[in-house]
Amino acid sequence: MTQEFDLVTSLAKGVEGRSGAWAFIQGFAAHWAGAAVGSGDGWTEADLDAAEARLGLPLPPALREAYVLFGRRRDLTSNHDVLLGPAELHVDDAEEALVFRHENQGAASWGILLDSLQDDDPAVFVRLDLADKSAERWEEWLERLSLCFVEIVLSESLQADETLCDFLDLDDDGLALVETNFVRLPFPAYPLGGETRWFMGQDVLVRDDDGAAILARGRTPEAIDRVRDVIPGDWLNDCR
Repeated sequence: MTQEFDLVTSLAKGVEGRSGAWAFIQGFAAHWAGAAVGSGDGWTEADLDAAEARLGLPLPPALREAYVLFGRRRDLTSNHDVLLGPAELHVDDAEEALVFRHENQGAASWGILLDSLQDDDPAVFVRLDLADKSAERWEEWLERLSLCFVEIVLSESLQADETLCDFLDLDDDGLALVETNFVRLPFPAYPLGGETRWFMGQDVLVRDDDGAAILARGRTPEAIDRVRDVIPGDWLNDCR
């Protein structure tokens, strides 16, 4: 890409639909993840055809597009939680959803309901692994699969190299500093859990997890240091 990546503008388009989502992820990869999306970063159509044949189910166009474009880029999709490869896609035990992502310790799975696999860009649901198995159910996560992939790339970017990423438990003063010093990003509300908000500053991305903690990612070590200076506290990875 020859021009500077405008994260705010690109994200606003990215949350609207598939083409904007893929353009955002490509721009984010090039300008924040250190390497543009290349021809070898996705699975082949043959890989996906084989998955469909094994499952006896169609893969939605949005899932195929994402896997072909960047499905093998673990730095974009699997720094913490895990995007499953085509050979690992499976139907859950209750035969309700096609599972495509797992939380890194098995605490949750993300899937697409089987009755929506014919949709171009279906909604994504999440199922928590609970002690009471009878209470487990698929609950709404994000309204479109392409939007879920935008969220995956953003969230996984916060779990990359410790020289670029950090974590801080928040108090009210710290939360006020986030709101004062960073720009709120146009990402839709999550339907589950507390309020999660995305912010950005100069070369830095910040996620506020319901006022309890923030995760931050800088494009450079200097950028993440600026966040630590703006919001004082016991940052997990601050070795200065």
